Amino acid sequence: MPRLDWAGLLRRTFVLDVFASAGCGGWRQVLAYVTAPSGVLSILEHLGLPTRPAKLAPAQGPPQSTWC
Repeated sequence: MPRLDWAGLLRRTFVLDVFASAGCGGWRQVLAYVTAPSGVLSILEHLGLPTRPAKLAPAQGPPQSTWC
């Protein structure tokens, strides 16, 4: 099976075309893939979005262990 790109996987899994614009009915296109950490950080800071990952909740046992 050939590799599918992320848009193809979303389309296949969720029947969702990420390139279709609901607003105008046109098609979006990828302008760039930002992978450099400094570039990603700059963009997030400019948009006022968090630059650190969310804190994880502590691990819990399976739910059935609370009533056994």
